[in-house]
Amino acid sequence: MNNTQRTIAKAVSITGVGIHTGAAVNMTFHPAAIDHGFVFQRTDLAGAPLVPALVENVVETSRGTTLAVNNAKVHTVEHVLAALMGLQIDNVLITLDGPETPIADGSSIEFIEVLESAGLVEQEAARKFIEIKENFHFYDAEKDVEITLMPADSFKVSVLIDYNSPVLGTQHAVLKEISDFKTEIASCRTFCFLHELELLLANNLIKGGDINNAIVVVDQAVADSELNRLAGIFNKPQMGVSKEGILNNVELRFVNEPARHKLLDVIGDLALLGRPIKAHVVASKPGHSSNVAFGKEFRAFLKKQQKQLDIPTYNPSQPPVYDVNGIMNFLPHRYPFLLVDKITELTKEYVIGVKNVTMNEPFFQGHFPGNPVMPGVLTIEAMAQTGGILCLSLMDDPGGYWTYFLRIDNVRFKDKVLPGDTLIFKLVLKEPIRRGICQMVGQAFVGNKLVVEAELMAQLVKK
Repeated sequence: MNNTQRTIAKAVSITGVGIHTGAAVNMTFHPAAIDHGFVFQRTDLAGAPLVPALVENVVETSRGTTLAVNNAKVHTVEHVLAALMGLQIDNVLITLDGPETPIADGSSIEFIEVLESAGLVEQEAARKFIEIKENFHFYDAEKDVEITLMPADSFKVSVLIDYNSPVLGTQHAVLKEISDFKTEIASCRTFCFLHELELLLANNLIKGGDINNAIVVVDQAVADSELNRLAGIFNKPQMGVSKEGILNNVELRFVNEPARHKLLDVIGDLALLGRPIKAHVVASKPGHSSNVAFGKEFRAFLKKQQKQLDIPTYNPSQPPVYDVNGIMNFLPHRYPFLLVDKITELTKEYVIGVKNVTMNEPFFQGHFPGNPVMPGVLTIEAMAQTGGILCLSLMDDPGGYWTYFLRIDNVRFKDKVLPGDTLIFKLVLKEPIRRGICQMVGQAFVGNKLVVEAELMAQLVKK
C-alpha cells in the first residue's frame, strides 16, 4: 500500500447520465490539499454546496449509495469512490452539475482511466490509516449479512454472494492487494435480475439504465413477447438469453463478475469511513444498506477507540525529551510557579508533559487544610506551561519570547487532583501559529482518567 497521501495533477472530467435519475451530468475531479479527503460539490445548486463523502452523510441505500447535506444530494457515489480507493488517491474535490454521478458502463473502469489521465501526485504527508488490533464483527440478522474486519498489514477484501439463483449460484471473489484493483475488479459491472428490471421499469426508477451498463440475469423462463417488449424499451433490434442466463448475450468479463462487482461496491462504501484501512475485510452477502450500517457501527467503534488511544501513557523509566533543566531553557517560570517536571513527547503538532503532585506543594497549606486538593486554576496553568513549550519549540529562537494567555474556553473539570497524583498533559495544536497566536486543545489525565480539558489561546511576544 502507498504510504504517502495522493491527489491528482490536474482537473479532469467525464460526462454521462445517472442510471436512476437519467439526468445528464458533467463531473470533474479536481486536485485537493492534504487531508481534504473525498468531497462532492453540486455546482448546479445555489451556493454550490459541499457534500463530504462520509458515512454519516448517507441518506439512501435502496438502489445505490446516496449522500446528502441539507438539500444537496449526490446519488450512486460508490463506483466513483471505489475508483479513488483503487488508485490509492486520498484527496480530491468532485464537482458535478447534476444529482447523480455518471453510470458509465456500470463499473469503475472509466473513472480509473480518466483519473490516471490526470496523473497522480504524491503529497508531503503520510497517509492516516485506520488500523485495528482485534476482529470487528457486524451481523445484519434481517438480511443475513455478515461483515468481519481482521487485523492486517495491508488492505484485502473477500466477498461471498448467494442469491439462491440457479444462474449465479454461490460466488466468491478476493482482492489480495489494492494495487490489483484496476486489473481484477474495476471493470466489473453492476447487475440485477430480470424480474427486478421489470419492476424498476414499471416504476420509472432506472431512467438512465441501459443494457450496456448493467448485467441482467435471467433465472426464470421468459416469453418471447417480453423479450421483444424489452428490446423496444432499450432500442435494440432484438433480445435473447445466453446459455449462461444473461440477457442480450452480454459477455461476462469474469466468470464471477457479479461477485467481483459486489466487492467493488464494498470498497466504494468503505471509502465513506474517511480514511484508508489496513484490514482483511470478509463480507458475506453484502449490499449497500448493510455496508453503510456496518460503516456507521464501525465509525462509532473507532471514535470510542480513538478516545482510548488518545490517553497518553507515561513510562518513568523512559528518558524525557526535556527534564526540568531543559524546561527552564524554554520557560521563565521558577519556584514556586514552575509546574511542569518533564516533557516526554514533543512533535510539531503536540506535546506531552508530566507534573508530579506532592504534599510539599506550597498551595496545599491553604487549599484546603485537612482536604488537600490542587486548585483547578493551577492545573490549567500547568497545562498552559506544557503547551507553551510546544509553541516556543516551533520558533527559531525559543528563548526570545514571552508567552501570554489570551483566552481559555470550554474548560471542564472532571475530577480532583490530589497529593500523590501524576498529572499527564497532552496539548495539540489546533492550527499553525500565525502572527504569534497559538491555539491548542489541552487535556490532563491521572492514569487513564481525564481530569481537566480546555481550549487555550496564547500570544508569543518578542522580548
